[in-house]
Amino acid sequence: MSDTNKYLAELIGTFVLVFMGCGSAVIAGEKVGFLGIALAFGLSVLVMVYAIGPISGCHINPAITIAMLINGKISGRDAGIYIICQCIGAIIAAGLLFTIMTGLPTYSLATSGLGQNGYGVASPGGFSMVSGLIAEVILTFIFLIVIFGATSRAAPAGFAGIAIGLSLALIHIVGIPITGVSVNPARSIGPALLVGGTALAQLWLFIIAPVIGAVLAAFVWKYLLEGAASPA
Repeated sequence: MSDTNKYLAELIGTFVLVFMGCGSAVIAGEKVGFLGIALAFGLSVLVMVYAIGPISGCHINPAITIAMLINGKISGRDAGIYIICQCIGAIIAAGLLFTIMTGLPTYSLATSGLGQNGYGVASPGGFSMVSGLIAEVILTFIFLIVIFGATSRAAPAGFAGIAIGLSLALIHIVGIPITGVSVNPARSIGPALLVGGTALAQLWLFIIAPVIGAVLAAFVWKYLLEGAASPA
């Protein structure tokens, strides 16, 4: 597989995740509720694992790419370009979602947003910064442990996408009221850049916390769990 194929796959995959996930919140949120939004994010990852997994590994998340770099599953060069492509895909998705929403006369970017993440006054449930930070670290940690386990050599072949997609949906069911759920810096960067204001000011948390959770998961998997998941 050529490098260009891999990088384009990561851009497209992240685009799909942000467009469908954030789109479900902005366009259909009132009708499908938190559960529907959670399923949209989870299903987006599930289908993209099977669509682009054979091409790029379907990271579509800088936190995942960093964790894979720590565990030696991707080169530093590829990791850097993956992250750039993921962010570009997320920004394009947010931009096109905004363009679509401008066709709705009652839509306001300031009040309705683009599915951006937030804490404090910007939290869907009014949760504090500390709560948001802890939640994002824990939820990302869980997500990465599932990814490492589901893609290990001892795992049943062909089922990784299902486990990963369902775990992301589960994470959203719990986390949406807290921060709207990031666990993915690119997913947060795209909407925040367009919404600006509080979303942009709070973006640091949704870059730092997922990376911390991913790094913790990478070390826990590498030094505590990987040996137990090796084929007999």
